[in-house]
Amino acid sequence: EWEYACRAGTKTAYFFGDDPAKLGDYAWFTDNANGDPQAVGTKKPNPWGLYDMCGNVDEYCLDQYQKDYYSMFSLTKPTLQPVNIPDSRRFGHVVRGGSWADEAAQCRSAARRASEKSWITLDPQRPQSIWWLTSADFVGFRIVRAALEQDNLKGLRSRVTRQSQ
Repeated sequence: EWEYACRAGTKTAYFFGDDPAKLGDYAWFTDNANGDPQAVGTKKPNPWGLYDMCGNVDEYCLDQYQKDYYSMFSLTKPTLQPVNIPDSRRFGHVVRGGSWADEAAQCRSAARRASEKSWITLDPQRPQSIWWLTSADFVGFRIVRAALEQDNLKGLRSRVTRQSQ
């Protein structure tokens, strides 16, 4: 769903085309962010009017990360509900969109990576929070709610606990 929203009906590497030289018009990333996140909504939106889909902060997604997950789907037919339902593992969730600290390639519509345990290194709480990503100031959340909930996601709740790895 995140990629669908980012692409906004396009089929190119970025929603504005394939030329990363144009990324600065749409995103804060390593070439223009001066080493810090920037105010939201200050770059051009994608064709659907969504701001900051690329760059500024990586967006933490519901999916559990699996490097080859999409390889099980057809390349010629649309895939409905391709979410990789998360389990109780705390890390390895998908983050997408790239951030102020990333190169242009990480800001592509299809780029994704896994969350990492190193992102909680500086958590001062004892016991440490299960969600506070103190060492990942390049990660954020975009809160959305589906008008109609997918059947496979109805009632889904996080299974992450303090004991989760």
